[in-house]
Amino acid sequence: MAKDTKQRILDEALVMFAEQGFDGTSMRELAETLGLGKSALYKHYTSKDDIWNAMISELEARYSQGIGSDDNLPPIPDSCDELIEMSMKMIRFTMRDEKIILTRKLLLMEQFRDERAKKLASEHFLDRLERIFAYVFQGMMEKGLIKEDDPRMLAFAYTAPVSALIMQRDRYPETDRKVMARIRKFVTYFVEEHKV
Repeated sequence: MAKDTKQRILDEALVMFAEQGFDGTSMRELAETLGLGKSALYKHYTSKDDIWNAMISELEARYSQGIGSDDNLPPIPDSCDELIEMSMKMIRFTMRDEKIILTRKLLLMEQFRDERAKKLASEHFLDRLERIFAYVFQGMMEKGLIKEDDPRMLAFAYTAPVSALIMQRDRYPETDRKVMARIRKFVTYFVEEHKV
């Protein structure tokens, strides 16, 4: 039961922080929204910063599982079609997972207030994807599937437009299908231009 309460606190804090900002959300308000007394909230987390740190750590693990990380790199595709499908699976995860959407919104807002949020925003929106896809493209070059090029620059050229389109979809959720179709078209075009 305590674990369920701890998770409920983190889930609600994510929603409230993403909507109102970290500074705009009080422990009292969070407790009231959850139907808890303040003392019950403090039993699980000693401060708002404690909630923030636990929430960010949990979300980092979720993102790593769905997208990848330096310790959890995806397999190198055996074909260009496999690269497209792997990419689209990652994109569907990041575009449709509600916690990841809220995390993007939260990081965009909090990056100017919190050093950890600033680092995570850079990591999530650009750096990690570049490293992951540089690794993937290097492996695909070694397999003779795509043309020789600078893998880091290829990764940047591949991921930056997709990230921009995902953020556009965040602003206009009703464009989900249109944005997804545009991303697939771009990914397919990119792969066709770079395959051997």
